[in-house]
Amino acid sequence: MRRIILASASPRRKELLKQLIGDNFVVYPSSYEEPPQPGLDPEELLLKHSVEKARDVAKHFDSGLVISADTSVLCEGEVLGKPGSPENAEKMLEKLSGKKFRVITGLTVLDLDSGKETSEFESTNVWLAELSKEQILAYVRTGEPLDKAGAFAAQGKGAVLVEKVEGDFFNAVGLPLFRLGKILERLGVSVFDEGFS
Repeated sequence: MRRIILASASPRRKELLKQLIGDNFVVYPSSYEEPPQPGLDPEELLLKHSVEKARDVAKHFDSGLVISADTSVLCEGEVLGKPGSPENAEKMLEKLSGKKFRVITGLTVLDLDSGKETSEFESTNVWLAELSKEQILAYVRTGEPLDKAGAFAAQGKGAVLVEKVEGDFFNAVGLPLFRLGKILERLGVSVFDEGFS
């Protein structure tokens, strides 16, 4: 069985990967800083970040598969990352309220044994319900939106704010499992192997 390395500190990505392959992976967060890259479209930027995260972590291992991802929300041409503060979370939720937007993830799998690097992006359409100011403030007070791209968690309390999802739901959480499974399959790794339970 191949060693799997998750290049992320995200508890959500860890939980999603655990659903797919059990506890058969190592978490090694990347120290890559995500500098602004003017001129790149959102998909290119997220792919670049996921590639750099994978390469950063790969330096610490001699074999295995490094999985990295970078997720953002795109609404009306604006990229929304993690708000970082309650004030920013409120602004983001006000912007997303009652709208359709895209959750985009750049995903990279780096095979350290063959040197093969696969990077793809996934896009999921999400519709947020029309939110009152009181709902936004109450949700922000939970603290949940502060470290989430777009200031909401489709799998947490924020689930009651999501009216509809079109595409890979798990992408809206932060790790597109269908696409990841296909990439792993192309690299000769099946999540159905006995070692993954």
